[in-house]
Amino acid sequence: MPVRLRRMKGTLVDDKVRGRPDAPVSLADLANEAGVSISTVSRIVNGQIHRASPKTVARIQTLVKELGYRTNHAGRSLRRGDSRLVAMLAPNIDNPAMAAIAASTEAALRKAGYVMILCDTHDRADLQDEYLQAMRAQVAHGYVMVSSVRSPELSAAVERGDPMVFVGRRSPYGPAAYVGIDNRQAGADAADHLLALGLDRPAVLRPAVLSNSIADRVEGFLDRLAERGVPRKAIRIARGDGASHLDFGYDAAKALVAKGGWPAAIMCPSDLMAYGAYRLAHEQGIDVPGACRIVGIDENALNAWIAPWLTSIRIPYKDYGASVVEQLQALWAGQAPPERLLPHELVVR
Repeated sequence: MPVRLRRMKGTLVDDKVRGRPDAPVSLADLANEAGVSISTVSRIVNGQIHRASPKTVARIQTLVKELGYRTNHAGRSLRRGDSRLVAMLAPNIDNPAMAAIAASTEAALRKAGYVMILCDTHDRADLQDEYLQAMRAQVAHGYVMVSSVRSPELSAAVERGDPMVFVGRRSPYGPAAYVGIDNRQAGADAADHLLALGLDRPAVLRPAVLSNSIADRVEGFLDRLAERGVPRKAIRIARGDGASHLDFGYDAAKALVAKGGWPAAIMCPSDLMAYGAYRLAHEQGIDVPGACRIVGIDENALNAWIAPWLTSIRIPYKDYGASVVEQLQALWAGQAPPERLLPHELVVR
């Protein structure tokens, strides 16, 4: 007996599987609904209608419209033997920011008919090189380098002119296709917010080893304070070590507090660093944001649920994917696309 499918409030709902309201309509769903084979449905949605009766063709075409079926371009490419693989190399994909970039890019590539392979480099040059070698062996059509680091294979790929888009951090080997935000301006906006609150002696937390994106955020913050009359020597800067931004924030906050107590405000160049600092504040009974106001940069989706104390600069990760695909398509066409800087905004809590 066919499984009945219908739309409820604009979303496809399977009467038998209510736990997956966002699941896309498949060829099997259409075949079940129409009471025909999957191969028959496949031929019709791909324009081969001469082997089916006019009644069946009309029925399938009506269901396609009613149920919102969309062709799986990626799957069709694989069946043709044209994998159209795009490799994304990103560090620490358990970081919500990295996960959001990956999800946005995968969706945009899939819509364009490409298959994305995600590789977690853990911010290590040796793993990055291993994945670059492996993806080149798989004849990847392009590369999305999220927060990449300097490495021999990356240098060689840039030298060869492999189609490569850098995301979050610019290429360490000169001008290249790039998608991100104006990190210096984001840091400046954080400074303006704290100064508007009368907090003119904020502290800064940062990793011991700086990437270019984090460095730009910190420098943008410090430069804006200097422009507004706050000398750099008056700003306390603490460095943190560890395996993640959570560790960086916690470790840097400990170093900061040990040398001068809690400041009235802290700028953290990532939300995860802000979480680390907040953990220490909670352990020491410091009221945030009452006694110490913390500003982060990311505004990841978790903030609305677990960080009502955190003001943050929102980075539009959900929009990265479309820009990445545009850059790749320009590279495939032999063009040199300009950097794509997406707008950011301050979310005050």
